[in-house]
Amino acid sequence: MFGVGGWELFLIFLIVLLVFGAKRLPEIARSLGKATQEFKRAKNEFSNIAAEPPPETTASQHPSGDWQNRPSTSVAEPPKTDPAAPRK
Repeated sequence: MFGVGGWELFLIFLIVLLVFGAKRLPEIARSLGKATQEFKRAKNEFSNIAAEPPPETTASQHPSGDWQNRPSTSVAEPPKTDPAAPRK
């Protein structure tokens, strides 16, 4: 695939062994395996979600009921006071 032969793999393994040490190699391999597994799981989940058609919603199925005829929700205005009235 990448043109890497047996000697190249052996050299890469030897360099990794020298850099990280023999005690850390199983830990590194385990974390790489878990990361690969999680990536595959997320990829499969995403492809399953993308393959499903979106659910059709109508006004009766919409959570707010008839959303087209619903009054708009705006911020309430403060009560108007008479500017000529004395302040407390």
